[in-house]
This record gives sequence, structure tokens and C-alpha cells, in this order.
Amino acid sequence: MHWESAARQLAAHTTVRPESRWLEPMATTPRHHFVPRWWTRSSGSDGQPVWNLRDGAADPEQWVRDIYSDTTLVTRVGRHHADHAQPGQFLARQADRYATSSSTLPSLVLLMYRSACIADTSRVLVTTGSGYGTALACSRLGDGQVTSVDVDPYLVSASQQRLAAIGHHPRVEVCDLTKTLPDGSYDRIVSTVAVPTVPTAWLDALAPGGRLVTTIARTGLIIIADKKADGGATGYVGSEPAGFMSARYGEDYDNFLPDDSQEWQHAWHAEGETTTGRFPLTYVPDTWDVRSTLELLLPGIEHRQHTTDDGVRTVLMLHEDGSWARAAAPTRRELPTVHQGGPRRLWDELDRIRTWLVIDGDLPIRGAAVTITAKGAVTFSRKGWSATIG
Repeated sequence: MHWESAARQLAAHTTVRPESRWLEPMATTPRHHFVPRWWTRSSGSDGQPVWNLRDGAADPEQWVRDIYSDTTLVTRVGRHHADHAQPGQFLARQADRYATSSSTLPSLVLLMYRSACIADTSRVLVTTGSGYGTALACSRLGDGQVTSVDVDPYLVSASQQRLAAIGHHPRVEVCDLTKTLPDGSYDRIVSTVAVPTVPTAWLDALAPGGRLVTTIARTGLIIIADKKADGGATGYVGSEPAGFMSARYGEDYDNFLPDDSQEWQHAWHAEGETTTGRFPLTYVPDTWDVRSTLELLLPGIEHRQHTTDDGVRTVLMLHEDGSWARAAAPTRRELPTVHQGGPRRLWDELDRIRTWLVIDGDLPIRGAAVTITAKGAVTFSRKGWSATIG
């Protein structure tokens, strides 16, 4: 397999400058070695998601093209790792709807690393996943300065073996990074899984003046913060949005609510309070600023959408407290008919944020200041607005 020229092209495409210190690590790290198999998603005949297995060795030329493109490759769906799947296997069950591990697109890995301002002497802790990002850090810094963690014992074992096969031997351990980290003091903590708030274990493990870079679950927010003398940290929201899979605590996400659940069926069919929306339909997960603001103000909303053969589009929102909303419109430009019920009016909250965006031209989450207490409470603030999580 001739992968070297493809890797160098990927490095040239994803690094910011020709003199970037990440160019050679990316140009010389065999990403295909860490992703021999992966899942691709399509729609089945019933419109439900289907995950199909891709086996790189079955078509080496296509393997190189796919692996050395700047894209995320899903390696695990539900509890099913691609390494353990049978040739030709596909997943179509509702319980297997969500990806649970991946090899992140290389440009996003580099964005997180650049945001961390990693120096040649930095001791870094990163998240494992496929092991590719760990390999980049080892190539850049040396194995002795890199610690890599994941909640999945198989991912840790497979990554250790694959790293060793190309000459890297960093510290790689199994742990729930939302609760504890391997003993040590780190100059940089970079998480390519999203967390609900900043774990206190990270603040404890950061060296004085150390920096953490992570994303907040269910948002598009990268937060960059430096540790302060009081044990907390201060920083800001990154200028570019990013999305990562949320941290899980075991084999799968334990809060998955299947589409045929009683709660979703109620949202689909109940009448509730009927109004006309202020704006044409938007699907919140397709945004980053609206989605992030809504999540900070009203965390935990799930979203679905559906389009019929005749073009009628329906968007649904559901919260664990029983609040729900359903909005439908026959065209993109028409105002939707909205049905909603439960303790809170979810669509009204969404329209309030969109009104805010129209009046001000942006939302205050863009470029917001970030303050993190020693106990992990994160406050975002800008233009007199603030929101706190944790």
C-alpha cells in the first residue's frame, strides 16, 4: 500500500502553515493503521439509518482515499466495534442508531491541539479513540510526554498494540475521564469527547498555568481555559465551532430514547397548545450558535425531523421533564404550525433565541468569556448575558 503521498497531501491540506510543527507528524503517521475497518451511514428503504461495514483491506486503493481524506470515520456504533464485525454486516436496529467512537477528522484534531498551544516541553493528556490523535501527539512530543485515556478497555488495548507496532509507547489507560484521571500533573488536557461540564479532576490534574481544551456536550462550543492560582480557570469560547461525541460511562449511552418510545409517540401525535411559529422551520442540531445557546439555557432537549414524500417537513423537540414541541410546514419559507405541551414551551424558547439573533445579528455565546470555578461550575458571559452549567 502506497499511503505516504496521501498522508503528506492530507498534512499539507490540514496544517495552517508550511512551517507548522504538526505537518511532519501528520505526514508520517499511518492513519490507515489505526482504522482498518469503519462504519458508513445511509438510509434504508424505511428511511431509518443503516450502518454498513467498510473493510479497508478489501479495497486498498479506496482505503487510502477514504482514510487520508479530512473526514471523521465512525469505528463503533452502539456496542458494535467495526473491528469485530463480519464482512458485509450492517446495522439497522433503532438501538444502534448512534455512533459511540470514531477517528476524528484530522483538521479538527489539529484545531484542538493548536488551541492548546502545546509547547515542545508540554506534558499532555489526550483522549484515545482510535489512537490516531495519540500517535500525532507522540510524533510531535515524544512518547514520555503523552498520556492517553479512554473509558473503553478494548479501544485502549487495540490502540496500545497499534501504537507499539509503529514504535510509540505512551502511557495509555482505561478511565472515566469525567471522574478521575491517571495520577500526574499535566500542562495540557485536550479532550476530543464532549463533556457536560469541566470535571474537577481535570482542574486538580492541571499544572499551575496549564491549559484545558474541550467541547461541551450537545453544543458546538470549544472552550479554552488556563488554570489559575485559586484552582479554577479562565478563558474563552473558541472562534470555530466543533462537535464531538459525548463522553459515555460504559458500553453505550444509557439515556438513549428510541423513536418508538411512548414519549416520542406522544410528541408526534398530541395536539397540545397550537400556535404559529415566528420563523420558518429550523432543525436545531444543524446550527451551532442557536443549538449551543438553547442547550445552556435549557439543557437536555432531544431533536428529530422528518420529511414526507410530498415535502411536508416536521421538526420535533423533547425534554426529559415531559415538555415537547412539534412544528410542521409544507415549504421552507412558510411559517410552521406548532403544537407543544408539558411544563415548558420548547418552541417558544427556540423562537425567543432566534428573535435575539435577528435583532442583535449574533448570539452572545459567540466569543463569550469562560470562568470555571475550582468545583467545575462553568460560566459563559458576554454583553451583560451569562449562563452557568455544572
